[in-house]
Amino acid sequence: LLGRAAETGQVADALAAARSGRGGALFVTGEPGIGKTRLAAEALAAAAEAGMVTVRGRAGGVGPSVPYRPLAQALLVPARAGLLPDPDRLGRYGPVLTRLLDDRRDPHVPPASPLMVAEAVLHLLAAVGARRGCLFVLDDLHDADAGTLAVVEYLLDHLGPQPAVLLLVVGGVPGSARELAVRARLDGTAGFLELRPLGRRDVHLLVAAELDTTPAAVPPELVTRVLAAGAGIPFVVKELVRELTAEPVRTAVPVRTAEPARTTRPAGRTTRTPSVPAAVADHVRRQAGPLGPLGAELLGMAALFGPSFPLPVLEHAIGRERAELSATVRAAVAAYLITPHGTGRQWYAFRHRLVAEALLDDLGPDERAGYARRAARAVSELHPGLPGAWCTHAAELHDHAGDPAEAVRLYGEAARRALAGGRAGRAAALLARAHHLVEPATAPELHAAVLEQLLDAVACSGRLDRSASACPGRTAPPAVFSPRRHDPSAVPRHDRSAVAADPGHAPDGSGGAPCVPDMPDMPGVPAGRRAGIHARLSGLAVLAGRPADALRHLDTARSALRDHPAADAQAALVDIAAAHAELHRPAPDRLRKAAGLALRALDAAQRLDLPDVACRALLLLGQLAREQDEQAAVAHFGRARAIALARRLPVLRISAEVQLAAVAASHDGRPARVEQARREALRLGLLPLAHEAGFVLALERIKRCEFEEAGAAVQEGLADASRLGLGRTAAELRLAEAVGYAHQGRRAEMAQALGALAPLLDASPGLRAMSCGLARAFCSLLEERHDVAAQELAQAFAHDAETPATGEFGRNDIALLLGVLGMLGGRTGRPHHAAVAAASAGRTRWSRPFAGLAHAVLLGREGRPAPGAAMRRLR
Repeated sequence: LLGRAAETGQVADALAAARSGRGGALFVTGEPGIGKTRLAAEALAAAAEAGMVTVRGRAGGVGPSVPYRPLAQALLVPARAGLLPDPDRLGRYGPVLTRLLDDRRDPHVPPASPLMVAEAVLHLLAAVGARRGCLFVLDDLHDADAGTLAVVEYLLDHLGPQPAVLLLVVGGVPGSARELAVRARLDGTAGFLELRPLGRRDVHLLVAAELDTTPAAVPPELVTRVLAAGAGIPFVVKELVRELTAEPVRTAVPVRTAEPARTTRPAGRTTRTPSVPAAVADHVRRQAGPLGPLGAELLGMAALFGPSFPLPVLEHAIGRERAELSATVRAAVAAYLITPHGTGRQWYAFRHRLVAEALLDDLGPDERAGYARRAARAVSELHPGLPGAWCTHAAELHDHAGDPAEAVRLYGEAARRALAGGRAGRAAALLARAHHLVEPATAPELHAAVLEQLLDAVACSGRLDRSASACPGRTAPPAVFSPRRHDPSAVPRHDRSAVAADPGHAPDGSGGAPCVPDMPDMPGVPAGRRAGIHARLSGLAVLAGRPADALRHLDTARSALRDHPAADAQAALVDIAAAHAELHRPAPDRLRKAAGLALRALDAAQRLDLPDVACRALLLLGQLAREQDEQAAVAHFGRARAIALARRLPVLRISAEVQLAAVAASHDGRPARVEQARREALRLGLLPLAHEAGFVLALERIKRCEFEEAGAAVQEGLADASRLGLGRTAAELRLAEAVGYAHQGRRAEMAQALGALAPLLDASPGLRAMSCGLARAFCSLLEERHDVAAQELAQAFAHDAETPATGEFGRNDIALLLGVLGMLGGRTGRPHHAAVAAASAGRTRWSRPFAGLAHAVLLGREGRPAPGAAMRRLR
């Protein structure tokens, strides 16, 4: 019994007291499925193991109400077993007991008074518990008749001297039983055990128990998903685990209304695959049933909004008197179906996500569409212009209503607002849903606009699965990249919650091979615009570490532009995409070609007023210039940031700030600005940018010998990159992992990390020189194997000649020291030292110690008298 240590301890204390002759009572209360009956069962088992007499009765059940039913049910079992004393021993209460247990009662004879029944039960408990005590459990007391409650109230006042424990299980719904429990708690005549939902730790243990495995073997993503959907309610958690770990084949079941809401929808709209475990769905139906038709209408319409819903909108849509609706809302709260959400009484939330799912599953297409149309009308009337999240709510409602054109338009508008605020993860989720709704009849311009926005959002967020849903790829895992058309009621729950809660990216862990999406069929879209879409797809292929696919998309884009040379804006997009693709091509002239393409894109962007293209071109030019002309690079980054600020482009602003912070950190050794930019990128769901900053941070921490922090950050980033299929990011982080081991002299681990990097180098050839210099050569230098270090550094220079690196690989630090040691031919002596020390990179904090060491060596060789002055420069 997980998470109930305090409660089981109180039960054990009460049982021990009863065995010593001191009676007591405990109320067990809580919402349905929380484990009240399970706790009672554990108490019965513990009492039986201790040799106590145990009896149990349950109120409710089918059939007409019978006075004292739970009491009679509890006493019949020990009576059949011969455990009850002879009625004659109970004196005048013997006939009362006999009549209570007689199932052939005369209906015309009134039952015994509660007082007589209560005294009879007291005498009985004293008799059966005389030796080892007695545990008397009454379950579902909230369904008990008034006579039984009167008996229980009497027992509470007089149980003290008896060797018995009265364990009373009461639901949390308002009623006489609940009031009795509250009075008893205030009077001190009974203890009160209110069971709460389980926390993450206990849910983790419960999932492991259900899977019959160890907690360490349970995927954290499964725990997160179960906790989010089940709200820590044990019954729901167990059913969810069974459902999620069962065979992934379900049979679609017909919904109540067979007629589809829109005849242009696929036939599959007339059936729904249940998204809720059957036992949970039945449980929700039983809770909602007593609310009547108005409750069904209220909750059904509320479920269209997802996990939470605005009550004023429902009031406006339903059109009933507020008092009438308020009574239904209170009843739904009492039934643990909904709960107030946030401050005030404007918003309510379903008790757990599966409540809304079960209610939605029970809606037929016509019913769902009708509710959605009324709710959408109410949202528009109450919130003109659909500010904030209301635009997304309206889009979802039009989607449910079978109006895909309006839903697509509103999703696009909500995504545009999200992108303007830098929330790329949210925009990608919204646009993926919009693209699912695109149909053959959708206007080509609208289709193209949605796809362009979607690909831009995916590039910023790194959610390659979003692009795959729009452009199915050859390597896309089917569970994530399903090309089926969108049904809002069948969207995976993590997708809907991502839109509602805007986490930037969902924590569900779905991943696999990186998506290499292809261009979908888009008849009617101009060739120039198709070229721009292919340019965006090329950028995604670069992000996924698939340069061949990037070049394929670029070839297609250029072919389209040859037929439409007037498409200057699209040509600028193709140029900037081609510039990035050049950096992933092994060629000696790749940096020169990339710079030429970026300059051409910048020129077009300035002529055509394309601020986003201008910023991207400037950022790339800055990265290309940094190793040779840091001052020019900083100017490019600063100009990009100024444009982004002026034109309100938050993603590009943060990109520029990451680059500027990286330059500053290389000089002062303080990466706080990089960390700040990384955190802002994470907050907005800009995962590739966050990982780019994380790579810079990892290298800075390694230089500061903060190996543990750097290693933890690298491993976290690698897991995320692998999950999302970010091949470029994975390559950079593998390099950082190898450099971290090299700087600790851990050659075996370095070799293993370089082995993991090797398959990624074809897509990131510029990292070859860095892996030889920053990792292999540095590790050999630490081991004082100068000749080996020189050979490895020479290999780095060779790689740089074949495929120039965009980052430092040891040219201005390790090479300087090895040169003065006489290990590098042609790079020795005072002239080489002076040239390197004067270079921009030579003035970085990391390079200064190498320059100082080399200077000290030269001073010693020259017989200069004060080598200590050179050593002080190391500080």
